[in-house]
Amino acid sequence: MNLLTDYSTLDAVGIGASIRSGEIHPAEVITAALAQIERYEPEINALTWRRYHLALREAERPLPDSPLAGVPFLVKDLSQPLEGAPFAMGCRMRRDLVADHDAAMMARYKAAGLLIIGQTAAPEFGASPDTVSELNGATRNPWDLERSPGGSSGGSAAAVAARYVPAAHASDGAGSIRIPASMCGLFGLKPTRGRTPKGPDSAEGWFGMSVEHAVTRTVRDSAALLDITQGPDPGAPYYPPPPERPYLKESERPPGSLNIAFSTGSMLADGMHTECVRAVELTAGLLEDLGHRITPARPAVNAVRFKEDMLVMMAADTASAIDASARAAGRRPSEELFEAASWLTGRIGARLTAVELADAIKHLRNIGRKTAPFFEEYDVFVEPTIARPPWKSGALSPKLDSLAKLQLRSAALRPGNRALLKAVGEIGDSVLESVPNTALWNATGQPSMTMPLHWTQGLPVGVQFTARYADEAALFRLAAQLEQARPWIHRLPPILTSS
Repeated sequence: MNLLTDYSTLDAVGIGASIRSGEIHPAEVITAALAQIERYEPEINALTWRRYHLALREAERPLPDSPLAGVPFLVKDLSQPLEGAPFAMGCRMRRDLVADHDAAMMARYKAAGLLIIGQTAAPEFGASPDTVSELNGATRNPWDLERSPGGSSGGSAAAVAARYVPAAHASDGAGSIRIPASMCGLFGLKPTRGRTPKGPDSAEGWFGMSVEHAVTRTVRDSAALLDITQGPDPGAPYYPPPPERPYLKESERPPGSLNIAFSTGSMLADGMHTECVRAVELTAGLLEDLGHRITPARPAVNAVRFKEDMLVMMAADTASAIDASARAAGRRPSEELFEAASWLTGRIGARLTAVELADAIKHLRNIGRKTAPFFEEYDVFVEPTIARPPWKSGALSPKLDSLAKLQLRSAALRPGNRALLKAVGEIGDSVLESVPNTALWNATGQPSMTMPLHWTQGLPVGVQFTARYADEAALFRLAAQLEQARPWIHRLPPILTSS
């Protein structure tokens, strides 16, 4: 094997198998990854910190018995600290903070023999579906450098799409794994709430809506990564039923004939691009050809109430994140050290009442009760992942005039006034027009995945699949069948093929 030539065609499980057989050495793989990074990173800007020397040192040590041992890996700079690495969360206030310990997720990656070579970019506090920050600048999509890779795991998705690494850590609080995976032509699974650890620093993220996992090039890589990270860590407040067998094994099993519902519409907004509609229609036809029972149907959701509750939760959490960041940095929180959207959202969150927050969380958590009967009838629900093909970089960032109006309106409003939410909600609605279908499944806690099953003008268009609570196995089995029927691993971004 000529690793420098073949590296971009291999997935993580394939690289791990070649390392275990002695065909290649982990240091060779790290060298190939670094060559890829040095070649394309100046244009893509996916990384915020490098750990090359430590990874090369670890590559010389004995490796554990793991399917991913020796594989190069990247982790997202957001909610999971990596010992010795910056812990900035895309925020200028936090630029000098360095983690003094590993999160449980990071420790499990290391224990499985993954060689972490650096960190990837995220927007400030992970609150945007566009990976742009004043700290790190804009991360670009390898499929079209003028377009966004999505967010908030856009740095990880761009790095995997550009073949820096075959897979990378990501997190998802309202679609932050699935949105960038769709934008970058990757497989992205959001596991069930609580499936992967959040400790030791947090019990949960975004009041239970956020979960940790990865973006990958192949289905089996996602399964293998979930095998090494799933399970409760000490003090976990809850944990879903454990899997019957390893997920990697599930990806090798046939899915059977499933009862599948599909919708070409938008759950939380109006409008859907014709190519996103076409992606679902073609997928529905393929599923039918594969022997599944296909029905046009979707669960009923009170979109207006859901959006209000999401805004309450996000505003309150942003206020908390601003205060926590200031304490960690040993400074007073000040407007000039945070991005305008974060600062204003945090001010609104600080003025909310405890009753408003409690009501919002109750309603968000109760959505799973309302959608559960739908999933008693259907095994899987299929819909567009996002509402339009990859958008231009920065297109979803709040405009300065909108932020200025918000600042003027929020300054005069009293705590507990619902007009506070309406003010920031006007900005949020413009974002949801592009990403209306992912956040609902964070509220219910169900596993949900996106697959790159359609392409338009050389750009990927993801299709989203959601299963019953704790049934990642059904998704992995179905995903492997679809991957075999309509493979995408041979597709390379133009930046890789034109240079």
